[in-house]
Amino acid sequence: MRQYQKGCWVEVSYRVEKDLLGEREIPREAYYGIHTLRAKENFAVSGVPVHRELIWALALVKKAAAMANREIGLLEPRIAGAIVQAAEELARGQWHDQIVVDAFQGGAGTSTNMNVNEVIANRAIEILGGTKGDYSLVHPLDHVNLGQSTNDVYPTALRVAAIKLVRELSQAMAVLQGALQAREKEFATILKIGRTQLQDAVPVTLGQEFSAYAEAVARDWWRLYKAEERLRQVNLGGTAVGTGLNASRRYIFRVVEILRELTGFGLARAENTVEATQNADIFAEVSGFVKTAAVNLAKIAGDLRLLSSGPRAGLGEIRLPEVQAGSSIMPGKVNPVIPEMVTQVAYQVMAGDAAVNMAAASGQLELNAFLPLIAHNLLHSLEMMTGAARLLAEKCVRGIQADEARCRQLLEASQGVITAFVPYLGYEKATAVVLRAVRSGRPVTELLVEEGLFTREEIEAILKPEELTTPGVAGVRHLKRFLTREGD
Repeated sequence: MRQYQKGCWVEVSYRVEKDLLGEREIPREAYYGIHTLRAKENFAVSGVPVHRELIWALALVKKAAAMANREIGLLEPRIAGAIVQAAEELARGQWHDQIVVDAFQGGAGTSTNMNVNEVIANRAIEILGGTKGDYSLVHPLDHVNLGQSTNDVYPTALRVAAIKLVRELSQAMAVLQGALQAREKEFATILKIGRTQLQDAVPVTLGQEFSAYAEAVARDWWRLYKAEERLRQVNLGGTAVGTGLNASRRYIFRVVEILRELTGFGLARAENTVEATQNADIFAEVSGFVKTAAVNLAKIAGDLRLLSSGPRAGLGEIRLPEVQAGSSIMPGKVNPVIPEMVTQVAYQVMAGDAAVNMAAASGQLELNAFLPLIAHNLLHSLEMMTGAARLLAEKCVRGIQADEARCRQLLEASQGVITAFVPYLGYEKATAVVLRAVRSGRPVTELLVEEGLFTREEIEAILKPEELTTPGVAGVRHLKRFLTREGD
């Protein structure tokens, strides 16, 4: 039969497979089978594929199961070897084009599990010299899925995939933290006006602002580092509802050990596999950590946009690296596109976390049917956040430059420095000076000298960066005539 595919007509031949609903024609070259075909048709909803790291993790679970079943004598070595080879190929990225079910699917992930089972089975059949669809050689359920259920395989694979991506995100956050700390050190002596509610407040150093960003990211790194502990307990071996029905006791304990060796992750069998099969709160917890990191990245990205705004008609206290032209109509315009991208990723992650929470809350009795939604959003968010953190560090933070003159200009134009003189003048007198400065358009420091309240040397002592930005009354150690008043 000829079909029009990818812009041209191709000859397609079919094999016939059957299930409890009847017979269907499957493209002869396809590695998937009838269960996958039905799922592909039933869930043709988004066009979004199953996440590649979930496929990787499922392939490792299938490999571990085959090895365990071979070891305890439940699977012939020849069949087990073919399944192991096919699973290894799938884990390496081969045959991913054969995982054709939509990411959004009913059945708690059964369609994804069956898609993987059928692909591994048909590839194993091929390895053994047979013809795809000849399940008398290697059966998707009797052999590839031996001792398993979607309900223990899928959550286990999701935990494994999440651990891998959590590690990658925590590393990316560590890189971002280092980039921010480097700017903290570089900008340590640059004094500027701080702002609260977007209004002038009191002086800070630019380095202190970046130290706050670095500290927030450090907290995120630690949360994510600890998140792996939440994911290590798996329900593999619990089969349908966590009781282990139809799974050999020897298999149950051995399969987790083998999976731990294959992944290098500190996996352990859950103490209560019924509970681990029922509940998805662990994924909601980890998603919450990812969302919190997104909140911090959005805050940092927003601040970078503000501080670099203008650059001549805005704050312009820092200059972001110019990575691409910003306008199709305005020559010379360069936009803060990296922080803008990070902000959008952060908002998407926050939305994904809401979906994870609703899905985790919607499980009933012995199983959560909405694990595919959890898997899509959690893994997608982890991956996006990793990319966002790395790009923010590499293409933005590392190249940030300070405009020290602009920082000084805005500081001097602000009335915020008057706060440092309040301990000497009192609040009311300081307010009067500010009002005169506003009316005259002159810096408050000039008026303080002109009115004989301070000498220039005293003002310089008060306005030193180390005095203004550390605990205590600024300059009191250097203003001897005020020592008695300060009780010093």
